[in-house]
Amino acid sequence: MKIICIGRNYRDYISAEGKPLPEEPVFFLKPDTSLLVNNRPFYIPAFSNEVRYEVELVLKISKLGRHISEKFAHTYFNEIGIGIDFTAADALRESIKNGLPWEKAKAFDFSSPLGNFYDKNSFPDHNNIEFHLDLNGKTVQHGNSGNMVFSFTKIIAHVSKFFTLRTGDLIYTGTPAGVGNVSIGDKLEAWLGQEKALRLSVK
Repeated sequence: MKIICIGRNYRDYISAEGKPLPEEPVFFLKPDTSLLVNNRPFYIPAFSNEVRYEVELVLKISKLGRHISEKFAHTYFNEIGIGIDFTAADALRESIKNGLPWEKAKAFDFSSPLGNFYDKNSFPDHNNIEFHLDLNGKTVQHGNSGNMVFSFTKIIAHVSKFFTLRTGDLIYTGTPAGVGNVSIGDKLEAWLGQEKALRLSVK
């Protein structure tokens, strides 16, 4: 099982960063050891003083596929969930500055909290899915899948050109504007529509 993460996929996030829209999906991989499930607490790693939250919609791949046509891509996932892509922002800046890979900033242990999944058919329009993240009871990120640069089907079609997708693979589809840092004692709650799909404490 692999975790595929899409970067720079929300127009408001890209605008806040002052960067141009990507011409194709930007993606990177995380190992399965980055998963944090069952609402377990997240421990800030000792190597970072600046861990950033990024709430994201997550697709769960339901069958084997490669070189998938966009018109058939919707048949390769049955569930939509929510997760958080924790980023060690200080380590990321260092990596970018020195032209180094991002893994230590993005793929460290338990950097990918994963919440509940829901049948994709429970969402009438996959281009209009609301979600948000609360930090200590206050909404800090709010997203809608309609604000994505690349839709679910475009992402699946593109990624499958390079990697065979297998049942159980996860695709984190990008984060909206409003990312920020976490501190010890924080409480995070991620909502998918009106459903609280993920909660965790920071230690």
